[in-house]
Amino acid sequence: MSRIGKQPIAVPSGVKVEVNGTHIKVSGKKGTLERGLRPEMRVKVEDNQIVCEPLGTSKQTMAFWGLTRTLIYNMVVGVSEGFTRVLNVEGVGYRASVSGSTLTLNVGYSNPVSFPLPEGITGEVSKDNAITLQGIDKELVGLTAARIRAVRKPEPYKGKGIRYAGEYVARKVGKAGGKK
Repeated sequence: MSRIGKQPIAVPSGVKVEVNGTHIKVSGKKGTLERGLRPEMRVKVEDNQIVCEPLGTSKQTMAFWGLTRTLIYNMVVGVSEGFTRVLNVEGVGYRASVSGSTLTLNVGYSNPVSFPLPEGITGEVSKDNAITLQGIDKELVGLTAARIRAVRKPEPYKGKGIRYAGEYVARKVGKAGGKK
């Protein structure tokens, strides 16, 4: 039994869920999300709750049970509240700016890096060089944050680079500190 999969998903007021075979559509005040479901899963909406059921007992089907429930839960939370991811830009002369749907990063390369934000993702930069990404699709917000971080990963000697808020980067001593 999947401990996650067997939990029902409460549908908040203002959220509309439509299930059509192996396709689910969730609409709310922030937008609409759609997703195709695995054929091994049956999804039902009853009494303002979404219930996922497996159509078999294989190990793979049980794994998809929990995955399907989590994906649907993320859709419901996304259209009702949305998701946010914060990145910090650290380093002397490192900065970020947003104009329209383009994020411009000055992170130590000879030219600034232009990063086009995908449709459905909004970004803003605060005075302390914190990039805040917002959107209704958790998967897309996380993927965008990971791609921005990959432009200049935090390095272990001086800690310069782009990191997630709250991320710990293990610092190394370097050449001069090792000879003492």
